[in-house]
Amino acid sequence: MSFRFHLEQIDAAVDYLDEHLSASVICFDGPMGAGKTTLISELCKKWKVTDTVSSPTFSIVNHYESEIKGRLYHFDFYRLNDINEALDIGVEEYLDSENYCLIEWGERISPLLPHKRSIVKIEVDEDQSRTISIVSI
Repeated sequence: MSFRFHLEQIDAAVDYLDEHLSASVICFDGPMGAGKTTLISELCKKWKVTDTVSSPTFSIVNHYESEIKGRLYHFDFYRLNDINEALDIGVEEYLDSENYCLIEWGERISPLLPHKRSIVKIEVDEDQSRTISIVSI
């Protein structure tokens, strides 16, 4: 399954994600600048998150409350130097919580990820549109 969109059509992309995501742990995979944080922010809007959504680049994890999905966790592992840093923040407890975990740069903690998860792959096309595809494991 894949969906191609231009940034001004991001609402349609978020609707697509909301309809097709099948796990509570969701990894957003794409190159720097592909729009991982933007997609997560827009998904959080759709899910009526009451908190301000921002990239947890330095804090590693942000907690949000959603009127629709309950508690959400947003991770950004880009600046992770070692997988032990993820263990130090208790990432396994978050992942096992059954709350939604929206993860940027999840490949940096791949040994810790649960077997059941969704991966949203984001590709930047030549015309700067995006193609997203969802892989459920």
